[in-house]
Amino acid sequence: MYVSKGGGLKIYLTERQEKIVDIVKKYGPITGEHIAKKLNLTRAILRPDLSILTRSGILEARPRVGYFYNGNSSQINLKNKIHKIRVKDIKSLPVVIEEDTTIYNAAVKMFTEDVGTLFVVDKKGNLQGVVSRKDLLKVTLGNSKDVQQLPVSVVMTRMPNIITTTNDETIYMAAKKIVDHEVDALPVVRTFIDNQGIEHFEVVGRVTKTNLAKILVELGEGK
Repeated sequence: MYVSKGGGLKIYLTERQEKIVDIVKKYGPITGEHIAKKLNLTRAILRPDLSILTRSGILEARPRVGYFYNGNSSQINLKNKIHKIRVKDIKSLPVVIEEDTTIYNAAVKMFTEDVGTLFVVDKKGNLQGVVSRKDLLKVTLGNSKDVQQLPVSVVMTRMPNIITTTNDETIYMAAKKIVDHEVDALPVVRTFIDNQGIEHFEVVGRVTKTNLAKILVELGEGK
């Protein structure tokens, strides 16, 4: 799959395209017909994949000779890694509070746990809201008495306005959500339907800017 942006080609290899590259690396130069036979597919089915791989510079095609591996680019390899890593591979444990927790106790929890976002759940553990450091700061300034009594539910962002992610979502998509919605963290949720047919979200983790920065450093170091 590829998209063109700003005149440049950005590419993400499919599983079949990766197999084609591996075959050409091992047997090249090799014709399209021979690649198709090794994959038990027709030449026509492979034609779009071969076109993408040659246009991107990964493979080179020579008439009456076949396909060569062109060795291209760490950039493409890095993109493929980013699109393969899942949220479940980098997530942290969630820090949750119940919706009747006072704003004061929520602030204490945020401080002691050293996090910037708390996930608010009901008595059954279902996600009800999200509270950020900014939310607590706004309400605590000049309201030292009220924060001892007011529940955190009065300041939290509620469903369905919460941006979530799942275990199987790619870190690329999670990072894009964080950037697009200008949030510091996403709750990792597992969805389920109750007996009344109502959808609920169980919080099973969190993805933060720190999680994403760590994996970026690891990828940069070739890990």
